Amino acid sequence: MVISNRDSPEATAATTIQETEMDCRYDGETAECENLVDRLDEDEDSSRASPTAAEVVIPPDGGWGWMVVFGSFMCNLVVDGVIFSFGTMIEPIAEEFEVTNPNVSLVGSLMSGFYLIAGPFVSAIANRYGFRVVTVVGAVLAAIGFVLSNFATSVPFLCFTYGVLGGIGFGFIYAPSIITIGFYFEKWRQIATGIAVCGSGIGTFAFAPIGKLLITHFGWRGALLCQAAITLTCALFGALFRPLKATKLKDIEPDTENSEKIMDPSKLPLATRLKMEEAMKLMRKGSLDNDHQHSIPRLFGVKNNSDYPTISDVYHTISIPNRQTADKVKRLSVPFIPEAQRFQKKIPLLDIDRTKPLVLPKRSRTTSETKDPREVVRPLYRDDIFFGASLARLPQYTSRTSVEYNLAITRLPTKNDVEEEVGPACQLCPEAFRRVLGTMLDVSLMKSHSFLILAVGGFFTMMGFFVPYMYLVDRAGKSGIDNMTAVWLVATIGIANTVGRIMYGVITSFPCVDALFVNNVALTIGGLATMFSGLSMSVEYQFAYCVVFGLCISCFASLRSIIVVDLLGLENLTNAFGLLLLFQGIAAIIGAPLAGAFMQATGSHNACFYLSGGMIFLSAVMCYPLNWVNRREKKRNEIRTREERSA
Repeated sequence: MVISNRDSPEATAATTIQETEMDCRYDGETAECENLVDRLDEDEDSSRASPTAAEVVIPPDGGWGWMVVFGSFMCNLVVDGVIFSFGTMIEPIAEEFEVTNPNVSLVGSLMSGFYLIAGPFVSAIANRYGFRVVTVVGAVLAAIGFVLSNFATSVPFLCFTYGVLGGIGFGFIYAPSIITIGFYFEKWRQIATGIAVCGSGIGTFAFAPIGKLLITHFGWRGALLCQAAITLTCALFGALFRPLKATKLKDIEPDTENSEKIMDPSKLPLATRLKMEEAMKLMRKGSLDNDHQHSIPRLFGVKNNSDYPTISDVYHTISIPNRQTADKVKRLSVPFIPEAQRFQKKIPLLDIDRTKPLVLPKRSRTTSETKDPREVVRPLYRDDIFFGASLARLPQYTSRTSVEYNLAITRLPTKNDVEEEVGPACQLCPEAFRRVLGTMLDVSLMKSHSFLILAVGGFFTMMGFFVPYMYLVDRAGKSGIDNMTAVWLVATIGIANTVGRIMYGVITSFPCVDALFVNNVALTIGGLATMFSGLSMSVEYQFAYCVVFGLCISCFASLRSIIVVDLLGLENLTNAFGLLLLFQGIAAIIGAPLAGAFMQATGSHNACFYLSGGMIFLSAVMCYPLNWVNRREKKRNEIRTREERSA
């Protein structure tokens, strides 16, 4: 969407002030309107120097997007395949370095933890440099870590090269492969996301037996080199993440006249005009006041992304009166005022073209000094970028047309943000990075009791999540099960995980389904199954346990974004997702080594499964009253808001 001025900036400002004064006399609200006129007068100089334009990214819902889905699927296959099959390497590494298995499990735990902890930082980098570049860098970094691990002389050496470097590299691959689906798909988002994340289960199914064969033929060091080569292919898959251009909407003509779509400020309510002018004034400042900001965003000199105006906040819209016209663009409803109603000053609102950024730079530069402004796209400024389920669950989507929805969930960059992008200077810590990182690490959300319960519950879930992957093969081998059969136990978890993701996607596609309840029931069953997994070491019983565990634990990743939106709202999804990744990353690092230490202390492999299952079960029990807590919290907030308004 583009807002541009036909008249000169001076005439535009003068006309706007005159129109506002007339509206004031007409509405009889002199005091408020005089304030608006003063603000317009104060901003006249900045308006002359910096005309404002805007665009919005409309997900194409297909086309090249399916190639993006394929690339995301393959990246998930490689990353999770390597991580979840690490258990096959524990024993040979422990034998060579003459250490215990729990000591070696720390290597895999560090990788699991760091690829989650890196999520907020990787997302911020991707917001500035794009998914393609970040994924390629991650593939190279992880491959380097695996090659260096081939020369390991101790477990601490492996902890750094394989665990930390490899984990961070995988974080650079994993985060873009998940986020990019939400950027390319709207109507088919749930299906596209489901296909992409199925790569995780299939990767576990394939890599566990393949990894065992590689270790048998080449040793664990040779297997690491093979993993490095496989990981490098993610650079090719990441190259499929072609960046989307922002779309201008123009030339959507009515059936019988050749009128231009414009916005008439005089037709808007006074409160709306006040809100628009305030938002546009903030945008022109380039950076917002930080007087009332919380610690993390203030540290980065930005605000939480939800505090910035959306496109629909700034550019008010009304509906086209002719339905046939609207059908020319997918679910499109745009402002329309006939040509005959135009006054001297009117703002063209919609313009289909792909050439300008959301906010034009204040200084004019030559073509050789600037980048193509079409590249100024900020995927993490979308409120729904981490939402992987059907958008039909969102009232923001069902109550609006497609374009209106995208305008309502897309936050505008500031003028300073765009100038950093199109300018020739290199920015070490640009606003596009700081704003996303400040949002994802904004700890003010922890004041919410609902979020705290959800975060602590996720922490305990992740504490027990990786334990079966790490110790299942070792326990089966010690119990007399053939080594290759034991490896197929992990593969079974992988294929069950894939089936579970599809199953939960279908179940939660119905808006009436309570995703939190489904999650709690599944985790309860998964936790109890893990606790009692050692009742029998027969092959049949162990495979049955793996099926149940894979089906149950897959809900954790599938339903996470739905639960956050149901409890905290779409505007808090990015903030909550960033903090949850930190909670889960820390839990992943300490979970398996702690279970291993518990196993050593008791002398029983079953002990670590008791601990793992107990943690998963506890996380479910904690979240059963969460809906009740959330309702009470929302009610208290409503009462507080009413009291503040009446004060």
